[in-house]
Amino acid sequence: ESHSRSRLVIEEEDGSPPPPATGKTRRLNWRVLLPAAVAVLALAAGGFWFFHRAPRLTAKDTVVLADFANTTGDPVFDGTLRRGLAAQLEQSPYVNLLSDQRVAQTLLLMARPRDALLTQQLARDVCQRTAGAAVLTGAIAQVGTRYLLTLMAIDCASGESLASTEAQAGDKNHVLDALGKIASEIRSKLGESLASVQKYDAPPENVTTPSLEALQAYSLGYNAMVIRSDGRAAIPLFQRAINLDPNFAMAYARLGTTYFNWDQPARATENLQRAFDLRERVSEREKLYIAAHHADIVTRDFEAARKVYEVWAQIYPRDEVPLGNLGIIYGFLGDYDKALAAHQGAHRLNPGSGNILNNIVVAFLQLNRLEEARAALREAQALHPDAVGLHTHLYTIAFLQHDAEEMEQEAAALMGKPGWEDSMLFYQSDTAAYGGHFAQARDLTRRAVDSARRADKKETASAYTAAAAVREALAGNPALAKQHAQAALALAKGRDVEAISAIALGLAGDPAQAAQLAGLLGKNSPEDTIVQFNSLPAIRASNALRDDPRKAIEALAVSAPYELGQTTQIVTFCLYPVYLRGEAYLAARQGAAAAAEFQKILDHPGLVQNEPIGPLAHLGIGRANALAGDTGKARSAYQEFPLAVERR
Repeated sequence: ESHSRSRLVIEEEDGSPPPPATGKTRRLNWRVLLPAAVAVLALAAGGFWFFHRAPRLTAKDTVVLADFANTTGDPVFDGTLRRGLAAQLEQSPYVNLLSDQRVAQTLLLMARPRDALLTQQLARDVCQRTAGAAVLTGAIAQVGTRYLLTLMAIDCASGESLASTEAQAGDKNHVLDALGKIASEIRSKLGESLASVQKYDAPPENVTTPSLEALQAYSLGYNAMVIRSDGRAAIPLFQRAINLDPNFAMAYARLGTTYFNWDQPARATENLQRAFDLRERVSEREKLYIAAHHADIVTRDFEAARKVYEVWAQIYPRDEVPLGNLGIIYGFLGDYDKALAAHQGAHRLNPGSGNILNNIVVAFLQLNRLEEARAALREAQALHPDAVGLHTHLYTIAFLQHDAEEMEQEAAALMGKPGWEDSMLFYQSDTAAYGGHFAQARDLTRRAVDSARRADKKETASAYTAAAAVREALAGNPALAKQHAQAALALAKGRDVEAISAIALGLAGDPAQAAQLAGLLGKNSPEDTIVQFNSLPAIRASNALRDDPRKAIEALAVSAPYELGQTTQIVTFCLYPVYLRGEAYLAARQGAAAAAEFQKILDHPGLVQNEPIGPLAHLGIGRANALAGDTGKARSAYQEFPLAVERR
């Protein structure tokens, strides 16, 4: 079946295209034939529903949305109407559309391209393979300047018609209005209550855009982002949609999310803030999407984000997105058992999602459940053999299991891969520093920064430089630490970069600039969970550590509820409040308290991974036990320190 045929207007046809019509014939067809045809169809439909009342769907049934059959010859409708209709139907808590990710996964299992045109028959095949209940298949036809949109729900097993509706548009500019009309009507005919339809029924110009061209660009960007997992390709398409309609809220939101996933938080923040400013007229589901990402990316108020995702999951219980993102939020809050449970809940809703499996791998790593992480990785690789980013997790597991040969293999797999090479190079630089090979670490950091800049990831390159500054400060190289911190701040600004640089400057003996950065961070990010409960206390502690360790301990008191939480997705930078508290207790000559803090670091290898504070925790425990008078434990810890370094 092709776009040249309409399966909804005429149920049986020989497949031959209609003869070309003159202008007069077109006017005659529209004024005389079309109303008659519509009347006949209405009578036929009425008789059908009187004699054969097909059962309505239930809230648990899954529906597959096919592409529109487009007989107009205008390519602007190709793919665009399907995405517009999906956005309308996704408002509904009742109609359960099979997600585009699930459709793509099923098409791959059928040896079809993941972005194949979903004809009515192919949609039925997907529906049957996923145990769905119905297929929604639409068509658009043009007569003169007017357009007829039709939509039919069919039983995916029998092909029997369950419901149908249609709407006319006076011209091209009103096609999206007609699309909204048939979306609302089909929801009612499929069994959704009138109250629900009225409550969750924002008009198309709010849900998407009044511009067909902007919706077309957005649809292409959505396909690149969601179906092909190609954020690089999605970015210019979302930007084009915004250029065509500067008030397109969801285009800003998707662009912001894409930038965030590509480690460009400053650009992400800018676009998500714009989406948030435009959020009042969007649908309820889109409002939740925008509010949640504004909370977890722009303000980084993770308690607020958690509440939004919980409401989202309650209204739309079959949507895996809020559960998956709840898992990430729990990671930032430091509750990794809840994070894993949320990701596993999302996995049950969408077992083929590569992103969800990736997050399950991360959660297992964070809990130091390495064999389960490997099992999840094998599942992810089987489903998504082209997901090159999984090599970073395999590298981390190999590091934690002291397998140098596998580490080399996984690192080699990402060399030359734009967008991934820089990440692996920085992993390797951390590993080199962990083992005390600082010259090698500096060279690998330089290469990582260069690779990130070539990939247009300036903030990522800056974060690498800032983290390297902290490494140098911890190794007792204050001049180099200050140099790296200044270079990081000159390269790109951002909360993570400023926070890590300030910690480096504090440790390196530049309290004035560290305090200045802390002041700006506190002022500009008053709701930020990471800044307020992790970064600022760590900066203040690093400043006070040498001269007033008790003040450092006091500054870190507010970190306790969140001290195990993630702080950035760009680099591994965890547990610094814990490490600095341990150092402060050492400086205050409280050996037992210091040992307890350093032990927290050793108890969480899946969080610390190859951070420099990993081997330093062994040294800290040795010093703490010596202070406490336990020479036996001190000796063991001192002996463990070189072993911890060398076996990597």
